[in-house]
Amino acid sequence: MNIQLIHGQFNAKDAIDIITQMIHIKIKFHENKITGTCTEEDIKISETKIKRLQKELFDIRKHIEAKGDKIAIQSTIEIQ
Repeated sequence: MNIQLIHGQFNAKDAIDIITQMIHIKIKFHENKITGTCTEEDIKISETKIKRLQKELFDIRKHIEAKGDKIAIQSTIEIQ
């Protein structure tokens, strides 16, 4: 089963806003795992994932800002 979350063309500001909000949701998920009952290993994994997401968000923002025009975004969740 697939869920189509995003499919369209956006101006740079809207593209950054959509991507930022989605990444922040994923970061919040990992922050909640850290504050929950997790092992030290689980906490380190979540911290690593948060850092990776923050870096990817920084990189994609720079890319979109440099491009400046319409940005095509497609995002699908595939459930197996």
